[in-house]
Amino acid sequence: MKPQEFSDQSPAQVPETSMSKSGMPYRTLGRTGEKVSIVGLGGAHIGFQEDENDSIQIIRTAIDNGINFMDNSWDYNDGASEIRMGKALRDGYRSKVFLMTKIDGQTKKAAAKQLDECLQRLQTDTIDLLQFHEVIRMSDPDRILGPGGALEAALEAKKAGKVRYIGFTGHKSPDIHLKMLQTALNDGFRFDAVQMPLNVMDAHYNSFEKRILPVLLENNIGVLGMKPLCNGLICRSGIATAVECLHYAMSLPTSAVITGCNSLPLLQQALEAARSFRPMSDEQRSALLARTAKEVGEGDYEPWKNGTAYDATSRNPHWLG
Repeated sequence: MKPQEFSDQSPAQVPETSMSKSGMPYRTLGRTGEKVSIVGLGGAHIGFQEDENDSIQIIRTAIDNGINFMDNSWDYNDGASEIRMGKALRDGYRSKVFLMTKIDGQTKKAAAKQLDECLQRLQTDTIDLLQFHEVIRMSDPDRILGPGGALEAALEAKKAGKVRYIGFTGHKSPDIHLKMLQTALNDGFRFDAVQMPLNVMDAHYNSFEKRILPVLLENNIGVLGMKPLCNGLICRSGIATAVECLHYAMSLPTSAVITGCNSLPLLQQALEAARSFRPMSDEQRSALLARTAKEVGEGDYEPWKNGTAYDATSRNPHWLG
């Protein structure tokens, strides 16, 4: 699988976008045909609130304003993120969203157990998109996709109606993503979606945008961008605004850009970025890349690529099974 390269001046064409009554843009998730909001609500930040009612309010406000892509994970906040989202999706809200969650288990047994726990916490019979979480080691693809691996559990769950689509996530290296994609294709399996860091700093260093995005588009796999603000590092530095960062990621051929909103003001910021979005021109993109290139260093704004602080499964290897 030979990755193509984008030039800084000529990003891949922004996918066709439709508009909802709320002003929220929607895009198609790869070959699934599912329509998802251009902004996805990050699950890691749902659970930071001291009062779970605040978490529920953030989720429901997002949905009421057109965000239908819900991100979550079995391990976020020791399960609290899924529990709170499950409560928020009561009273008719579940039918309004495309629900995604992730599991860490890499063996069939561990994956099946975690999936059943996700379903219970989220109070649903079906996960729209189940993703293998933190594919961050070169050994992970063989464990997940090999005999007795997590993919077997996911495929059985799909057959049973517990899961509709299957994907994976990772934040470490494009090389690992490429191995995951190629290993699957060699076995005759193609993922429905892939999640990865897509932000203006990624464009300069060990870039998922340049190496993975073209492969996903070639195979009509849904593109899920994460860490668009580099966990706020870019904004706090003053190099670029939050809206600029979000618009940069939205101007790529992403289906949804997932961002964490641990308060209503941050949610409103994301909603405003979505409603005001217009694809960046070549000139705007080039200017932003030139401005940020001076600050990249060795991935200083993306510590997940080189360090271990963001590697939850490295600190908890027993989660892998």
